Amino acid sequence: MNVVHKKRIGEILIERGKLDAAGLERALRLQQESGEKLGALLVSLGVVAQRDVAEALAAQLGLPLIEASGYPEMPILEERVSARFLRESRALPLAEDEEELALAMADPTDSYTMNAFEMVTGRKVKPQVAIPTELEAALERLYGAGKSALGQIVGDVEQRDDIGFDADIQQLKDLASEAPVIRLVSLVITNALEMRASDIHFEPFENRLIVRYRIDGVLHEIESPPRRLAAAVISRIKIMANLDIAERRLPQDGRIKIRAAGEEFDLRVSSLRILDKGGVALDFRRLGFEDDTLKAFLDVLMEPHGILLVTGPTGSSKTTTLYTALDRLNKPDVKILTVEDPVEYQMPGISQIQVKPQIDLTFANALRSIVRQDPDVIMIGEIRDLETAQIAVQSALTGHLVLSTVHTNDAASTVNRLLDMGVEDYLLTSTVIGILAQRLVRTLCPSCKESYTALPEVVNELGLRKFTRDGSVTLYHAKGCKECAKTGFLGRVSIMEMLPMSDPLRTHVMRHATSAELRQEAIREGMVTMYEDGMRKALNGVTTFEEVLRVTREN
Repeated sequence: MNVVHKKRIGEILIERGKLDAAGLERALRLQQESGEKLGALLVSLGVVAQRDVAEALAAQLGLPLIEASGYPEMPILEERVSARFLRESRALPLAEDEEELALAMADPTDSYTMNAFEMVTGRKVKPQVAIPTELEAALERLYGAGKSALGQIVGDVEQRDDIGFDADIQQLKDLASEAPVIRLVSLVITNALEMRASDIHFEPFENRLIVRYRIDGVLHEIESPPRRLAAAVISRIKIMANLDIAERRLPQDGRIKIRAAGEEFDLRVSSLRILDKGGVALDFRRLGFEDDTLKAFLDVLMEPHGILLVTGPTGSSKTTTLYTALDRLNKPDVKILTVEDPVEYQMPGISQIQVKPQIDLTFANALRSIVRQDPDVIMIGEIRDLETAQIAVQSALTGHLVLSTVHTNDAASTVNRLLDMGVEDYLLTSTVIGILAQRLVRTLCPSCKESYTALPEVVNELGLRKFTRDGSVTLYHAKGCKECAKTGFLGRVSIMEMLPMSDPLRTHVMRHATSAELRQEAIREGMVTMYEDGMRKALNGVTTFEEVLRVTREN
């Protein structure tokens, strides 16, 4: 047998960006003491995910990786191989024919197990690399009581009779600190990260506790613990977030910092919103900025002073856009201060203040304090009232660049919203330098999206002829595959419109023009509307025209 040099697991993980040199060095030092396999050690340290190690192992050995859907519906070799041996060897037969046996293995280098199966079956074993948790779930389904990982954990605690909401505080603290409850909450969070969830909702109802993940903007209900464990689960989350578990009347905000799969995550506790430091796309292109919109936005962003507003409904990624802008401005010679409720992403080099109304630390009071520190850039989480708006205006007039958000439907109506708050028109025209409006649409899965030629009636109805030369319009629709969990969509992107404040627009503002008049003037000056931006993305196969119509409509 020829000996061929193969890359080590650590090398492959580093090349793939799943591991850094410091993490590998730490694991190698511990490996010298424990003798444990490096992949398993990296996973136990929380440096990389099981899937990352399995994929690296498959690449190293030139073997296929078995997906969860590839496990058999019924046991194979049930009469010849015991369930105990399968569990101990961490292997599971997948299929057999007259010559070969396909075998899922957590450790495909285990020659003893392969030899044992070859002796029992008289067939050549063809190993496939298995992700340990998926292999264990398949073994439990085929040979055990059929309990999932969460079901097994629940079984360890549901015999307790002191876990209801009427339990006293000490009982809840004790229960929330026990290993099964810790494992249960950890499993829910880990699964959310694996599924790219942006939010985890724990919703206790009278008869059940519902746990839902928000993935790509859509809520998905998952397997949930029984209702009687709700108090223990919620108490555990409160303890992790340093909240008062005795307070059950007033809302509380907190943060949990965890490290998983080599990345650091922040969980903002209210509805457990996951804020991924490493995964936040602080990149204008990835957010959905097209060339013309990006140029207009950056031209305004680079102004030395004034107010730049990002507008849209809740959950339209306004904060991510603002942080991407701050990331562009964040330099050693630029002092940036933010006032937020809550602080969503922590950024080095930026001073961030969390609003705390209970101690009278409001947006307005915090802003009064920070302007005395002479920042170059101020980011206000949201302009909600006249007092905050007036301080933002004053800050812009005294030489600061102010970034903030407002809840309006489009860029033009933001002007009327500020006027309705009570901001004087002359102050508004002197300070507001640009308004970006945005919405989120789901992006088509690149693996399964399908193109089709749009009917002439659809082309006319959507006004798409201006986007094409020959009159033929190609659109795309969602199909569904295993990559996107059969939904046809994978991720989200922004559609947007950028309104720079020009002199003609300022003239319109001074005479209190309607938002429709402001919008028409902005279009005359070259503004690409959200509808047009969305339809361009639909024509480019980024999303569907139905998604664009779902969030916006051309007037």
